[in-house]
Amino acid sequence: MKSFINVEDIGDLRQALVEAQEIKNDRYKFQHLGKNKTLMMIFFNNSLRTRLSTQKAAMNLGMNVIVLDVNAGAWKLETERGVIMDGDKSEHLLEAIPVMGCYCDLIGVRSFAGLIDREYDYAETVLQQFIKYSGRPVFAMETATVHPLQAFADLITIEEHKVVERPKVVLTWAPHCRALPQAVPNSFAQWMNAADVDLVITHPEGYELDPKFVGNARVEYDQKKAFEGADFIYAKNWSNPGVTNPADYGKITSKDMSWTVDTEHMSWTNNGKFLHCLPVRRNLIVTDDVIESPNSLVIPEAANREISCSVVIKRMLEAL
Repeated sequence: MKSFINVEDIGDLRQALVEAQEIKNDRYKFQHLGKNKTLMMIFFNNSLRTRLSTQKAAMNLGMNVIVLDVNAGAWKLETERGVIMDGDKSEHLLEAIPVMGCYCDLIGVRSFAGLIDREYDYAETVLQQFIKYSGRPVFAMETATVHPLQAFADLITIEEHKVVERPKVVLTWAPHCRALPQAVPNSFAQWMNAADVDLVITHPEGYELDPKFVGNARVEYDQKKAFEGADFIYAKNWSNPGVTNPADYGKITSKDMSWTVDTEHMSWTNNGKFLHCLPVRRNLIVTDDVIESPNSLVIPEAANREISCSVVIKRMLEAL
């Protein structure tokens, strides 16, 4: 595996889940793969779970780890070609990337959407430059449009807690005070489409995700109808994807608090489990009583980030 961005990159999903359980049973079983190998983690944006889980996974596999915060511990980087660099950016990404590649064996990149230019964001401009110029295998630690490590962990969690063979999984939009990217819901939809689940996506009209991620999922604008009989509820805010109206891209076009997941919402489900990628704005996305309930899986879900990342790094090390 030379790159990891989308669900197709993982190959056979059932085998990947088996491998995840194998690693969970013995997290240090494959330490020999990473001996004398180095992972470089590059962060253009803040992180808690991704930083900690990815570093832990690499260490479990015997790797050395270098962490670079681009905005805190390096020269400011220019990402555009043809720019006269007479501002505050001292180094161009096209020189920085191959230099980074000299010091490591694998690269993880985290770079969020700007939410201004949809074409630029959805082209994954920054990530693609790392793939093209680093000379190293590259995996996404969340990008402008996807967060595959999170979605893989979500799937592992669902597999561990499902009580029916083909559970009903609902991805629901919820209100937020800031404009957030679509990376998490995009990847969640993509991975659930690839898995054996009944996926329903619910959101206010105008918040339609890109069709390439929605896939075969059923879109239901009535949140109550969507929740009925659900086994898992995955709550997540996203800003307007600009699919129906490109001028709305990255904007907050709804703050409807009736979409906040509370006890009444969960009562519509089939004793449904609650999922969220974290961090979560309490009483905006979800109420205290729901996230603190026995049916909340947010902590096991976060713990599985170490497992999903371990599988990905293991596969990349095996391909070196």
